[in-house]
Amino acid sequence: MLLYYDEFASPIGRILFASDEKAVCALDFEDYRERMNRLLSRRFERLVFRRDSDPHNLKARLEQYFDGDVRALDQVAVNASGSPFRQQVWEALRRIPAGETWSYGQLAAHIGHPQAARAVGHANSLNPVAIIVPCHRVIGASSALTGYAGGLERKRWLLEHERAAVARNGSAQFAHASPSA
Repeated sequence: MLLYYDEFASPIGRILFASDEKAVCALDFEDYRERMNRLLSRRFERLVFRRDSDPHNLKARLEQYFDGDVRALDQVAVNASGSPFRQQVWEALRRIPAGETWSYGQLAAHIGHPQAARAVGHANSLNPVAIIVPCHRVIGASSALTGYAGGLERKRWLLEHERAAVARNGSAQFAHASPSA
């Protein structure tokens, strides 16, 4: 399987990403390279990387995102293969508006599994496409920042960045549904 691989220098650390011809397959931070490679090797056989390729113009979109356009990643196609439940969780994550947070319980209720907050948390932790699939927008029931594969400081930074951008630019103008719990 041929994957295109590149890197992006962000304000919160170097970001690595891999794509196939159709979509972004993985995005993680450099200090989590081993995790990203492990997740990719589970999904694809005989990986071959082509370095310094960005077929989806992701670098430009990441730059826009970090410059304050929190919607710049909304339309990026992703290939985050997983079980139907994980796919459902990851799709729902993309509907959480920038500048907002949902609890694991709210996310579970939103996807029609109100008793599955722990399972939602586990699916969230296996998200292979960080930031694009914004798992950082999910917090604990007590509003505490909990678990983030990139580290809690990065999660805090991303949330503050998005809130500030939405406040500066007005409403994020999302047409997505609010959580039902």
